[in-house]
Amino acid sequence: MNAATEADSLVRSRGAASAAKAGSGKLINIDNGGTLTDFCVIDGGKVYRTKSVTTPYDLSKCFFDGLRKASAAIYGQEDLLQLLLSTDHIRYSTTQGTNALVERKGQRLGLLLCGLDAATLQTDAQQKDVFAGLVGTRVATLDAKADEAALEVAATQAINKLASEGANRIVIGFGGAQREAGEVRLKKILLKKFPPHLLGAIPLLYSHEVVQDEDDARRVWTALFNAFLHPAMERFLYNAEHRLREYKTKNPLLIFRNDGASARISRTAAVKTYSSGPRGGAEGARALAAHYGFGRLLGMDIGGTTTDISLVEQGNVTTERRGHIEGVSTSLPLCKVVSAGVGGSSIISVVDGRIKVGPESVGGAPGPACFGLGGTLATITDAFLVLGLLDPASFFGGELKIDVERARAAIEANVAKPLNLSVEAAADAMQQAWAQKVADSLKAYTKVTPDTTLAAFGGAGPFIACKVAEAAGISQIIIPGLAAVFSAFGIGFSDIAHEYEAPLASADAAGLKATRELLLERARRGMFAEGFELADCRIETWLQAGDELVPVEGDKLPALPKGVQAAMVLKATRVIARASLAGKFGGQGKAAVAAGKRSVNTGGKAAELPLYRVEDQAGGAQAQGPCVLEEAFFTSRIDAGWRFEINESGDILLSRA
Repeated sequence: MNAATEADSLVRSRGAASAAKAGSGKLINIDNGGTLTDFCVIDGGKVYRTKSVTTPYDLSKCFFDGLRKASAAIYGQEDLLQLLLSTDHIRYSTTQGTNALVERKGQRLGLLLCGLDAATLQTDAQQKDVFAGLVGTRVATLDAKADEAALEVAATQAINKLASEGANRIVIGFGGAQREAGEVRLKKILLKKFPPHLLGAIPLLYSHEVVQDEDDARRVWTALFNAFLHPAMERFLYNAEHRLREYKTKNPLLIFRNDGASARISRTAAVKTYSSGPRGGAEGARALAAHYGFGRLLGMDIGGTTTDISLVEQGNVTTERRGHIEGVSTSLPLCKVVSAGVGGSSIISVVDGRIKVGPESVGGAPGPACFGLGGTLATITDAFLVLGLLDPASFFGGELKIDVERARAAIEANVAKPLNLSVEAAADAMQQAWAQKVADSLKAYTKVTPDTTLAAFGGAGPFIACKVAEAAGISQIIIPGLAAVFSAFGIGFSDIAHEYEAPLASADAAGLKATRELLLERARRGMFAEGFELADCRIETWLQAGDELVPVEGDKLPALPKGVQAAMVLKATRVIARASLAGKFGGQGKAAVAAGKRSVNTGGKAAELPLYRVEDQAGGAQAQGPCVLEEAFFTSRIDAGWRFEINESGDILLSRA
């Protein structure tokens, strides 16, 4: 049995009691990250998981590589056809759009405005920076008062000018009360002048078709982000869906969005995929909070480059009704996720005699020095290897061989010598600085209260979660049994849903009814395109007053703030098969079974700590720290003063002894 197959088999046996679903077919959840792509297959009461190395040059490659690995874990040999034919739904999320925006690698956008100017979109330093990266000087304006003939000439000249300046997609935004009518008017003119069937035709994108929002700047920004993200997302996603059709999959590929719902590709705006991976982790955290009764669950998802922080409070994921992308306010509701520049592959160096952690990362290539792929810079992964927390034989399920001598050399050159410390002392200082930066990021995100529980997940989340929690003032931690693929698992709690918005026709019961009928018709068409009748969907309605949502019950118009122009928001949801949780804590405990000892350097001293393999433990297994917990895809050091309990689902509760 090769290392990959062996690792998958170990995970399969432990995940058997981790989740269940309603329905007959399998559920496949995929979270595409910058370094690794995570796969979680839910089959009744069993959960299978694996990872593939992300291939940014062709995302469909890592997509199908992971599916083949998953099929081998389930059937004992690769059988992709059998896996796909037995699957009900495939849900997918990706960080590729997020990464493209961060790196400004994407479309050269042009912007055609009428009734507002570019200064309206650049009222602060952050907006100016993002505008310079996406649009730059490719801006043209039109006179809203021009007659039809003059407008036709001016619009034609403006499009030609933007194209000659290098724009390969052009966003069109009108301001004022006639915003939609103005954009529709211009669309009719430009369709005649620039028909889309011509070779080299530049896509012209109208802001009102992306989102309905009375705030002109916010709406145009949303359209700009969508235009920037759309092409790359479209190419990969449709390519993947076409390949899936060759296997005659039951249902179309579903894209998981930042609002916590999923939809088929043709019904998804690219902008809604922004930061959807971290939202998957937040949805998983919400399920954990509901299942175990955590009133306040602070999510800490640590990957290779960032720590994604979210909060579930009283059963709800903290969300901004008008969420921010790259610090710019948009028209969309977005999960409030903060990404701190600290992860398992963050570069740790010495600057002015002090240890600096990140935000730069070595990623997966070349990766930490210990990977032996050419990296020479020091990372926390190198430090944990030198300190003995990681075992080269079992790291990443035995699939990835790591080299302690390369780790020592990187730490000596980049940290130990500049600080005049031994390699071990430098590694200890590195972990102290790393944990403090994560803890500071948690405290900057939210106030830590006595009822705050920390959810530690992601490949690097459990490493030294106790030390992070102590630095943040938190006394209880949960490590999900599926911690290493938890964002992928969390995607499985989503349903198919769409939200529609329109200005209230009039501020009375008649206007309320007319607007609701308009939105119901939109929802009827939208859900029919998903393959469902509206009668089979859950309908929820609110009034949008400023940035507040007021629930609508019956035909009565809710009280609204004076002078506020309200809009109606309608959400249609079709519930589909989803993941679920089992297990409980606090039952009759039993002593955890140690698999041996591991020599770990803590506080400058080497100590032989008990080693507990998660897969070997029965439900209710408990032990006191200091010790080491290890499973196929994560390792965690339980410090003195802490205890752990593993339940029958493999979830781990850490608490101060």
